[in-house]
This record gives sequence, C-alpha cells and structure tokens, in this order.
Amino acid sequence: MKLEKSRVELAAKRHAGGYNCCQAVVCTYCDLLGMDEVTAFRASEGFGLGIAGMQETCGSVCAMVFLAGLRNSDANLQKPATKLATFALGRQMAESFAEKNSTVACKVLRGTDGVTDRLRSCRGCVIDCARIVEETLFPGKFAAYEGPEDESPISNQKGTSL
Repeated sequence: MKLEKSRVELAAKRHAGGYNCCQAVVCTYCDLLGMDEVTAFRASEGFGLGIAGMQETCGSVCAMVFLAGLRNSDANLQKPATKLATFALGRQMAESFAEKNSTVACKVLRGTDGVTDRLRSCRGCVIDCARIVEETLFPGKFAAYEGPEDESPISNQKGTSL
C-alpha cells in the first residue's frame, strides 16, 4: 500500500494564508473524518489564539482534540460510550505536544510579545500538531513529514517568509 503525501505542509500553508491555528489543522484533515471544510472552518474558528484569543490552550492543540472526537466518537446520541476513550486519545495527543514544547499554554508558547521570548511560533505549533494528528489518528496512512520544523521556509500568500 502506497502512503499518501503528508499534509503537514498544507496545514502550515493554510495558516500562512490566514486560517487561525485551529482552523489550519482541523481543515487539513476534516475530509478524512466526514466533515466538509466550510463546516470545519466555521466550527473551529473560535478556538484560535488559545481559545477565543484568550491565549489559554493552544488552538492547534484544540484542533487535535477536535479531530480526536471526530475520529473516535461512536456518535451514539442515546447512549454515548466513547467519551472516556476520546478524552484519553485527546490527552495522549496533547501530552505528545507538551513533551516536545514543554506546555500546551498559548501564552507561554508565544511569550510576552510573540517574538523575543517565545517557545514556539504559531506556525511551528501547527506543524507539530499536524504531525501528531498524522501519527496518532492516521497511522500508516501518510508518509513521514520531512519538511521545515517552523515557519521560515513556508511563505505567506504574498511570497514573503513569515
């Protein structure tokens, strides 16, 4: 079976093109989980910049948990049985992110001004979370991502590096 090309760079390009961090990750994989991109874009909009701009949990981390629910939920409205398993899956993904970046808190990741004392750029968080999504929710589906680890080589729509 041939592996599909990683979509990590697509998530980063969506972020460079104006999607918030959560939207960039959710919209990159929503088609694989039964959701169209417009609905995914709308549903995930409020989670950007650390949930509604409050710089709490990183929006990219929220995206992973959002996708874990789409992937894992039994969608049984009368007798849901997958909540705890979905919580565990989302927690595992968030912990993978925290192992790499020391936190899931947007305010800590971004630092005081988003530049001088940041731990990780927003685009870097998108890249990390997209990688975790591919490895955790879609094992064996995608080829390993071998692109940049942060935003510098990924251009925005005007062609300048962010």
